[in-house]
Amino acid sequence: MAAANTSGSEENFSCSICLDVFNSPVSTPCGHNFCKTCITKCWDEKVKFKCPLCNKAFKRRPDLRINTLLSELADQFRTSKRVKYQLCVKPGEVPCDVCTGTQLKAVKSCLVCFISFCQSHLEPHQRFAVLKKHRLVEPMDRLEDRMCKKHNQLLELFCQTEQVCVCQFCTETDHKSHPVVPLTEEYEVKMAQLGKIEAEVQQMIQERLNNIQEIKDTVNRSKADADREIADGVHVLTALKRCIEKCQDDLNQMVKEKLKSTEKQAEDLIKELEQEIEDLTNRSSEVKQLSHTEDHLHFLQAFRSLKDPPPTRDWTTVEVRPPSYVGTLRRSLHQLEETLNMEMKKLRDAELKRVQQYEVDVTLDPDTAHPRLILTEDGKQVHDGGVVKALPDNPKRFTQGLCVLTRQSFSSGRFYFEVQVENKTAWWLGVARESINRKDRIRAIPETAYWTLISNKDVLVFRDNPVVHIPLRAELQKVGVFVDYDEGLVSFYDVEARVHIYSATGCTFTEPLYPFLYDGDINSAPLIISPVNQTD
Repeated sequence: MAAANTSGSEENFSCSICLDVFNSPVSTPCGHNFCKTCITKCWDEKVKFKCPLCNKAFKRRPDLRINTLLSELADQFRTSKRVKYQLCVKPGEVPCDVCTGTQLKAVKSCLVCFISFCQSHLEPHQRFAVLKKHRLVEPMDRLEDRMCKKHNQLLELFCQTEQVCVCQFCTETDHKSHPVVPLTEEYEVKMAQLGKIEAEVQQMIQERLNNIQEIKDTVNRSKADADREIADGVHVLTALKRCIEKCQDDLNQMVKEKLKSTEKQAEDLIKELEQEIEDLTNRSSEVKQLSHTEDHLHFLQAFRSLKDPPPTRDWTTVEVRPPSYVGTLRRSLHQLEETLNMEMKKLRDAELKRVQQYEVDVTLDPDTAHPRLILTEDGKQVHDGGVVKALPDNPKRFTQGLCVLTRQSFSSGRFYFEVQVENKTAWWLGVARESINRKDRIRAIPETAYWTLISNKDVLVFRDNPVVHIPLRAELQKVGVFVDYDEGLVSFYDVEARVHIYSATGCTFTEPLYPFLYDGDINSAPLIISPVNQTD
């Protein structure tokens, strides 16, 4: 029976009720096999006794007996299955070098024999005295690679000079003067280094994941900005369209009403004229009829009874004047203009609020300030003191213009700041590149790396080549400066009036940009870097 073939598939040794390998298998009269417990429980719960596999019914409950042959085969199959899953080599495990056919998992490796053994083939090393002296270690794969090719000894040490694994004999010959440590010690060192490398790699991965998230966030913000811009545009254009349609309807109605009034006047006059014509025609008939009378007596009697002429209007003063449409279209367009101005005001306010979201906190740098300028301790205010102070020479300091830069610079992205210019009649305001010449006469134009708005009494200009003159609506009190470094944009805003003043586009920025102030007034009123108030 030990030689019986148990290499069949698992389904040949499985109960069709519990789907597991047979446990005390019994056979029904119809020839099918089940675990005794399974079929017994199945029939205990039913009145009629049927085979669960073929549904053959039995008149009375069959007497079941253990199928001895099948029981033994099932036990052998269960054993072989357990051996297969428990002892056979799995990926990553070391196989026994002695096993033929199916290799079992090694439990030890011998550093003398250079062989790995399963539990069964290890038995001689545990029984014979000579083999007991062999050095057994946990299973190792490729034992030949763990031996020194020159001395045929185990590589147990590490040469820190040449960064190679060596055996004990190597330390007495080629590596005699080199510092060596046990492999375990160097392993700990290298594992620590590996942990540091892994941490650095994880940090780099995290940084790149953050970069990806930043890019996605930028795309999402750009999409939100685009949606908002489209929505604002649709809102304004829809309102403008409605206003145009209303203006057109009002214009049509006004013109038609004037025309209708003229037509009504003409119609009434025509009716009156027609009535007078009818009355005069009747009188003419009477006159003609009387004129043909030859009887003198009858003529004279009839002439006395001739009706008086009907009353008529003096038509020399009556006229139908065509309606005048002068100013009608202009008045309609004026209404359209008012609507457009109102929508433009809303847009300007929304635009200013949008750029104010990029507010940055900047302070003036005293190391850059001209010696005549006086700065407050918080670095938020500056004015011309009128006296050149004795200050140490500093390569960052302006010496020819009453200028000052902020401590902070910007090399990417967007930023916005506001400066109060109230009570100042002469000032420069904008941004400048880091490499500007601070020792010579200042020519503040984009060609020399300045992007500035300049006020001088009643004149407001953007310094470019040529100069751009900007009309002044009212006296400026606070100016906002917005820069989009990547887009090459510098914009100026009248904060109090919520009005866009001017934008320089297509600028080329290749260096850090610094907010830039120039005080051209000899008075005590300062230029003040102000906090942004978005509720204005």
